[in-house]
Amino acid sequence: MDRVALRGLKARGHHGVFPREREEGQTFIVDVVLGLDTRPAAAADDLTKTVHYGIVAEEVVEIVQGDPVDLIETLAERIAQRCLKHDGVREVEVVVHKPDAPIAVPFDDVTITITRSRA
Repeated sequence: MDRVALRGLKARGHHGVFPREREEGQTFIVDVVLGLDTRPAAAADDLTKTVHYGIVAEEVVEIVQGDPVDLIETLAERIAQRCLKHDGVREVEVVVHKPDAPIAVPFDDVTITITRSRA
C-alpha cells in the first residue's frame, strides 16, 4: 500500500474538558497518512484516480474548527472516519497534537495516534 502524508496541518479548535479550553480555544496540529494504491493514478497521470490531498487538508481543518469535543481521541476518530470516505483510501493514520494542553509541568507536546481501515 502506498502512502500520501499531510503533516503539520494547523487549526484553532475549542476541544478539551476544561471550561477555559472551550472558551479560549487553542491550536491543534494534525498529521494524516493515507494508505491507498497510487498505481492507477500514476499510470494515467490522473488526479481523479487518487486522493486529492488539498481537499483532505481542508476537511481536516474544518473538523478541528468544528463542533467541540472533550477528548483528542474523539477528534482523531472524526478525522479518520472522514478520510476513509474518500474513494481509494483503505487505511489512515491520524496524529493529533495538542501542544498547549493544560498540564502543570514543562512538556513539548501531547499526541494521540490512531490507525483505522475500511471494514
